[in-house]
Amino acid sequence: MQIGIPAEIAAGETRVAATPETVRKFVGLGYKVVIQAGAGKASTYLDAAYTEAGAEIAADAAQTLKDSDLVLKVIAPEASEIALFKEDAVVLAIFSPHQNTCLEQYAQRRLSCVAMELIPRITRAQSSDVLSSQANVAGYKAVLMAANAYQRMFPMLMTAAGTVKPARLLVLGVGVAGLQAIATARRMGAIVEASDMRPAAKEQVESLGGKWLDVPMSEEEKAKALGTGGYAWVPSADYVRDQARIVDKAASAADIVITTALIPGRKAPVLVRAATVEKMKSGSVIVDMAVSSGGNVEGSRLDETVTTENGVTILGVGNIPATVAAETSALYARNMLNFIQPQHDKESNSFKLQRNDEMVKPTLIVDAGQVLYRKSA
Repeated sequence: MQIGIPAEIAAGETRVAATPETVRKFVGLGYKVVIQAGAGKASTYLDAAYTEAGAEIAADAAQTLKDSDLVLKVIAPEASEIALFKEDAVVLAIFSPHQNTCLEQYAQRRLSCVAMELIPRITRAQSSDVLSSQANVAGYKAVLMAANAYQRMFPMLMTAAGTVKPARLLVLGVGVAGLQAIATARRMGAIVEASDMRPAAKEQVESLGGKWLDVPMSEEEKAKALGTGGYAWVPSADYVRDQARIVDKAASAADIVITTALIPGRKAPVLVRAATVEKMKSGSVIVDMAVSSGGNVEGSRLDETVTTENGVTILGVGNIPATVAAETSALYARNMLNFIQPQHDKESNSFKLQRNDEMVKPTLIVDAGQVLYRKSA
């Protein structure tokens, strides 16, 4: 059975779906691995390393895909790529199905599409959770981006010329990315405040040395927050109003704001309004990590840096993991390997998609010529 790894063609995408480490393991399981020439170059993995690991190098995407039964990608195939795939191939990638316009075309090609970002949050699926692995690195890098744009220091310094005050940093959304942002900013010496729609996040924030910003929540809302499997829930109007008031006060006093809030299958919630940005100090920096899903910040723009009239810099980097491609590729590739290994059939040395498995079923968005994913409103 052949595994194909084509080069990514999405603008700005520097990651690759397999590394020499994982290729070696696939070959050890009995797979033939074909990777497109130069597919790993932008993430520091050269063709020679893949060859040494046992892969074959193909000249282009067509040669990589024509006989590949299982295809590993970072970003879902674009319309121009679909005809290159072998019919009935299984494709693992980040598909963003809520906004993907190619689902019907995948079905026409009879592809089985596994959306890796829909891996359920159950214990045995953790090692395959691409959202967590990528968000972890992104939270770290977002703080470095903020520090680079911020024209002052993060830590407090005592100097002969006077005391340098520590930076005040606000994190909105305390998932994997938010927790890593808090930890990184604290290591750099910043004072950190954080808020999240999950009350359970309070203990995590405080364990990292951050201050928890509490938003009043009804008993019904607390039940919703506990019953969402770790994902965000849709808040009430009262909660949104109270949250906006608390965010407005905290952001106005902050030097740096990092927003990470996402709701799966929906547009990102707006947490920082334009009126709040107008109250922020000149020189303040905002990193909107949700900008590719619509943005948490009014005025942020995808892949642009915006400077407001009052001197606030808003960074809208849409693909932060791609800026740390060597590390994020390695983690993503291991996620792929961990997903595939339990579905490897030793007798036939092939991958057999376990469609009814509780870890697999939620990820299958297209199969046997049918679109299975249903977009929410």
